[in-house]
Amino acid sequence: MTLPSPISSSRNQLLAAMSPEDARLIRDALEPVPLPVRQRLEIPNRPIEHVYFPERGVASVIAIGRHDRRAESGLFGRDGMSGLPVVLGDDRSPHETFMQIEGSGRRIESAALREAMDRSPTLRAQLLRYVHVRLIQSAQTGLSNAKSRMDQRLARWLLMCRDRLDEPAMPLTHAFLSTMLGVRRAGVTEAIHELERRGLIAVHRGSVEIVDRPGLIVAADGSYGLPEAEYARLFG
Repeated sequence: MTLPSPISSSRNQLLAAMSPEDARLIRDALEPVPLPVRQRLEIPNRPIEHVYFPERGVASVIAIGRHDRRAESGLFGRDGMSGLPVVLGDDRSPHETFMQIEGSGRRIESAALREAMDRSPTLRAQLLRYVHVRLIQSAQTGLSNAKSRMDQRLARWLLMCRDRLDEPAMPLTHAFLSTMLGVRRAGVTEAIHELERRGLIAVHRGSVEIVDRPGLIVAADGSYGLPEAEYARLFG
């Protein structure tokens, strides 16, 4: 029989940070899964059957309004997990969560995760700390959307996405970015050209590469870094 690989060796930082006791509680319930692009991890207003811990790739949480208006309210990758309503005692969300950049990871049935949290206060506390970080990320996204220029918002988003990837080039299109940022495609195109003109990014066919990270942080004008600092404080 093939034994699951140790959680401590997982590339998902939440799994790797678990205590040996908490890791043993969920180890056998975790299964490795591919996470192709556009795979839906959560369907709006439908019971969440599995919670996913990505090890590669990036997932987006999409808020959906009337007339199918869509904008990204958060993202995560190897730093986190889906299924925040499960951690908070619910079983569904009005938001959609799907993979925006393909990868792989592990998943656990929601019922098994609830049982493990009921048995372990330390596991529950760790996952609630992650929920705290994601709430801060969503708040900062709202602030950035309301107060930052388009090029500043794009700089923040590219930095957040790049933090969760190993590859320097991110497979992104103008149309996709317009959905993620909740703006018209023409606005995204103008912002991309501005960051490229300043030598901060390089644009290839279907991908964007950060070539000056410190400069891009400056270009984000303070909109990037607060959730990241909070994550580092809580998880190291």
